[in-house]
This record gives sequence, structure tokens and C-alpha cells, in this order.
Amino acid sequence: MERLFWVLFIIVVLQRLGELWLARRNGQRMRRRGAVEWGARHYPAAVLIHVFFLLSWWVEVMWFQPPTPPWWPVPLGIFWLAQGLRFWVLKSLGPYWNTRVLVVPGMRPIRHGPYRWVRHPNYLTVVLEMISLPLIFGAWFTALVPTGINVAFLLCVRIPVENAALRHAAHSTMPNSTKSAK
Repeated sequence: MERLFWVLFIIVVLQRLGELWLARRNGQRMRRRGAVEWGARHYPAAVLIHVFFLLSWWVEVMWFQPPTPPWWPVPLGIFWLAQGLRFWVLKSLGPYWNTRVLVVPGMRPIRHGPYRWVRHPNYLTVVLEMISLPLIFGAWFTALVPTGINVAFLLCVRIPVENAALRHAAHSTMPNSTKSAK
């Protein structure tokens, strides 16, 4: 199980680093189109929550070595399903996907892909990952505490900011702006 932990840990860390690179690239493109950032002050808190999750997961599994539950393949399957959802979200949002809340005046919310059924599928993906990854290894503290903090942050801070930004963008006008986004 230690090997599986390291494989998953490395995958997730590399994935997050790749997402930061993609977000920076997409952000530069959007800013050239006149994008405005909303919630910039809460962004460091979001990063801190994700770092806390990764550190907590690593410490709990490597230092405390909780017993692996016999049903560990279930959360592993949930993790892989979340990865499928993550790539579907990335494909659906294309150049609008970002770790920041950036909106171009006149943009409209995406209504295809998983956005047809779920308003914020990217956040659903993150929550599924944050619950499933630690549970594979019996790391209950990490599954509950950092994940709970993240859910509270999403519900109380991030999603309201994102919804307000999208409402504002949809009612703003910008010449030649007919594209959609998150």
C-alpha cells in the first residue's frame, strides 16, 4: 500500500502543478481579452487549504500509518471517477478553466458537458478527491477535517463569489464578446 500511496501522491501533486501552469496560461489569455478577477483576496486561502490537505494526507499516512480498510478499492474507484469528471470539466471549459475567478464582460455560463447537470462540477471533483484519497489508506482525519474546511470555504466564500462574478459578467457588455465560460 505504501507504493500505491506514493504513486497517487505524486500523481496528485504533479496534477496540481500542471493545473497551476494551465491556470496561469489561461489567465493571461483571458486578461488580454479584458477579464476581471473576482475574489483575489481569498485565493491564498484556497491554496493554503489544498496544501494543508496534501500535508495532512502525507503525515497521517506516512507517520501515523492507520490501518488500510478492507474496502479501500471503493474510494480508489471514486478517485478515478473523479479524475474522469476533472478531465471532462477541463475539456468543457477549455481556455476558461482557471483556479482563479476570472470573467470577461459579456461572457455567459457554460451549459454543456457536466455543467448541463451540475452548477460547479469542478468543486464536486475536488471534494470527491479530498474524501476518497485519504480513505484509501484509512486516513480519516484528512478525509474529514481538510475536506470539511474546503467544503465550508466553497459554500461560504468561493461559490458565492463565482456566482456573483458570472452574474455581473453576463450583464456587462464588451464588443465582440459572444463566448461562454464557466
